[in-house]
Amino acid sequence: MGKSKQALPHRASWAAFAMLLGFSFTAMPWAVPALADEQLNVGMAGTRNEFPDFLVPGSLTAKHYDGVSDDLLTAGLGKTGLRGAEPLVADPQDASQLRRLAIWTNYRALLDIVPAGGYGSLYGPNVENDGTITSGEGKIPGWEYIAVADDGTGRRNVTVMVQIPDRFDPGTACIVTATSSGSRGIYGAISAAGEWGLKQGCAVAYTDKGTGNGLDDLTANLVNRIDGRLADAQVAGKDSLFTANLTDAKRASFNAATPNRFAYKHAHSQQNPERDWGRNTLQAVVFAFHALNDRFGTPAPQGGKRITLDRRNTLVIASGASNGGGAGLAAAEQDQHNLIDGVAVGEPNVNTPAEERLTIRQGATTFPVFGRALIDYFTYANLYQPCAALDPRAATAPSAFFLGIPNTLGAANRCAALKGNGLLTAGTLAGQAAEALDKLRAYGYLPESDLLHPTMYRFATNAIVMTYANAYGRFGVAENLCGFSFANTSAVGVVIPPNPVLEERIFGRGNGVPPTSGVSVVYNDSAGGPLLDLRGVSPSTGLADFSLDGAICHRSLFEGRDIVTGLPLSGALWEASDRLHDGLFEVQLSARLKDTPTIIVHGRSDTLVPVNHGSRAYYGKNQLTAKGATQLRYIEVTNAQHFDAFIDSLPGYNTLYVPLHVYLQRALTAMYDHLKKGTPLPPSQVVRTTPRGAGAPPISPANVPPILANPPAGDLIVMEKRTLVIPD
Repeated sequence: MGKSKQALPHRASWAAFAMLLGFSFTAMPWAVPALADEQLNVGMAGTRNEFPDFLVPGSLTAKHYDGVSDDLLTAGLGKTGLRGAEPLVADPQDASQLRRLAIWTNYRALLDIVPAGGYGSLYGPNVENDGTITSGEGKIPGWEYIAVADDGTGRRNVTVMVQIPDRFDPGTACIVTATSSGSRGIYGAISAAGEWGLKQGCAVAYTDKGTGNGLDDLTANLVNRIDGRLADAQVAGKDSLFTANLTDAKRASFNAATPNRFAYKHAHSQQNPERDWGRNTLQAVVFAFHALNDRFGTPAPQGGKRITLDRRNTLVIASGASNGGGAGLAAAEQDQHNLIDGVAVGEPNVNTPAEERLTIRQGATTFPVFGRALIDYFTYANLYQPCAALDPRAATAPSAFFLGIPNTLGAANRCAALKGNGLLTAGTLAGQAAEALDKLRAYGYLPESDLLHPTMYRFATNAIVMTYANAYGRFGVAENLCGFSFANTSAVGVVIPPNPVLEERIFGRGNGVPPTSGVSVVYNDSAGGPLLDLRGVSPSTGLADFSLDGAICHRSLFEGRDIVTGLPLSGALWEASDRLHDGLFEVQLSARLKDTPTIIVHGRSDTLVPVNHGSRAYYGKNQLTAKGATQLRYIEVTNAQHFDAFIDSLPGYNTLYVPLHVYLQRALTAMYDHLKKGTPLPPSQVVRTTPRGAGAPPISPANVPPILANPPAGDLIVMEKRTLVIPD
């Protein structure tokens, strides 16, 4: 890295020291604690169906949806309405209207909803889990239970929800978890695991995993209630989805110094919510059992119900995509009560401690860097992606023009600024771009990621770095970590007051991580005053270089040293780095699944959660550390990336990429058949897809071949002693 070298962060705490030695947080007795019996309240058949202790008394609501005017899956919109215009919210204080908008937004956020891309033929409300295409709208009637898990402070307020379709059969009882992806709200996984589970007749256990879509308008002191309605923070009280931990005096001081800012729950709750994603998923399962026995339990002598459905007669599959997939794996690792029978997840975000014994080889290529934590590879990519996008290997990327907005010189300025800071050595712009891309490849990104760096940087990279750095270090909004904040911005990137119309509807429209619904990432320390991060001018360079000084700050916090000078951090920066690493230590997974049958599907072209750092590293560690035979299977899908919703919404994606969602649905079906019928799990394999190609004709089953029970030897993913071998 130019003048700097890859250094191990200096940590004073035992937690961080243990991480450096390769110990797993969840494997330690003082790690994320397993829920005690009384907390889980795992009742057995014949016992009283008690309200789970971890839920807030009085928070439970239950409502039946008729499947005509409204329903569980589509909010009454049906297959056609989900593809149609955004639902009108005439009254933003009407929670039912916000719910409909949230379902519409979240369903579309994870899927390509264009028919040519597979909607309505390969997947969608009208397509049964066995692939049968129906002529209906796919509305599903049933009950929806919602409650809140909290520790009594009102600061966690994790939303849990259970949807029970009317077709649920207690004789073949099943539960599927649907933990939200990203930082989305409670409906964030409705089109992923939620849809499959409802179609299968299973109850679906959702959780927003403590990130949710919680906004705090610090200027107006407005927050979202649990049901999405905007309210004064003092009026909402503990019914607030998230209220920043600020006294009135501190909030007034912050507003005076940095007006018109927002706090967001994932970034600013000071809870490090990721440490509890597995716990929250297990809590959702327990809540699902409570809701099911509320519907199907037998009457108890003194009122209430006795349990008829318990873990012995109910099949439970943990599922989800991205962060939701990581939460499913965490839940299986932490499951001390044998609640989970199987796992099927897609593109999971997993932070797996380094496994020194492991080697990963694809074809003839052995990767020197893999299995890094999200905050590691994201802070690295945050430095080099804009410059790398100028290399000819990436310049033909779909939607490459995004880096021309709003500053046509931004990428070139980033290259020059990296060179000026000693983080690149080449003397020409072309050489700098090539060097930057080579660095990303050497850091574990595959060549299949080359074309996706521009889009990932434009829409995700810096926002995710800011969110997770704040979350891991439990930094409050007033701490302005590395000079970044959240605010509405104008067309030229300056901070403007909040938009009331967008703010009232953000529960339905937002994704929990700006940029979203008008709220953007702002670089407070930009020369000349705060600006949108993509317009930020670094004080050290005087260039509009996409706020490089802030990116250097974040990377330095991870490395525990100034990456420009190579000197160790000191003072407040050292303390901030120490806090970040303590939080990172808390979210480590062990890759020990207790022999739970598990299928992971992941797209080889994923540039948000690269396979070398995510599923490959997790799978390889599992193979080396599992005691006895492991039932984990890994399916790697070519020509698939992280955001199916981009395929027919951003230029160029539809000719190059196929929907990974198809394979998550197939993995769920394979897991269900394995658990119910004894069908063998498919072996780990590469599935070779065919992009739609020039003109992007409608997708067909030939583009997305099945996961094979007996794939050719050349497609098998295998362990050769300590080496994970992935076919080219």
